[in-house]
Amino acid sequence: MKRIFVFASMMMVGLSVFGQSAQDKQEWRIRLRGIGVMPQESATIGVIGGDANISNSFIPELDFTYFFNRHWAAELILGTTRHKVSTVSSDLTAIGASANANVDLGKVWLLPPTLTLQYHYPVAKFNPYLGAGINYTIFYNADQGPVVKDVAYKNKFSFAAQAGFDYDISKKFFVNIDVKKLFLSTTTTVDASNLTPQGSPELSAVLENIKADVKINPWLLGIGIGCRF
Repeated sequence: MKRIFVFASMMMVGLSVFGQSAQDKQEWRIRLRGIGVMPQESATIGVIGGDANISNSFIPELDFTYFFNRHWAAELILGTTRHKVSTVSSDLTAIGASANANVDLGKVWLLPPTLTLQYHYPVAKFNPYLGAGINYTIFYNADQGPVVKDVAYKNKFSFAAQAGFDYDISKKFFVNIDVKKLFLSTTTTVDASNLTPQGSPELSAVLENIKADVKINPWLLGIGIGCRF
């Protein structure tokens, strides 16, 4: 939790410093979107091998955008999402199971606050934009599922890219369509020592610390409504 406050403080300081240098009229916008989160996952899994499977999710997302001038803005994106996780085609012959097994690793929540710097090019009611920035993803409330003993995920920074547009429906309100890509990876540690056959302490030690380097790389597709202040 302390890391969340530090990260948010750094972002707000950056916004205020950049905002002080703006010469044009400044403006706040708030958007509420419905977001489809679609991981493009792959993994390198130690010992048991295989790949990763991470479910899609649909969530609400809230964002705050500060315009330094007509073209430049910064957006803070907030939302949290829950995903089912499993391995695919893992080799479990060492414990007497299949050589092509899928292992249910339960569910995990992700909190990925993201800050992007955007370039806008408004034309009448149509305001397209491109953005790029940073993301810090926090993994929490991990449920290991019915098979293994424990699953842990490492929090990570990542790069974020963004494109979208606002379309004015009045002087204050507008609709928004937005696409983001997070280039997110994490290191996962699985404790499967509970699956060890009796009398195999060496195998138990190996299964207690199964490492996996997981690329999540989700697409976030959103549509919503916003207002300006």
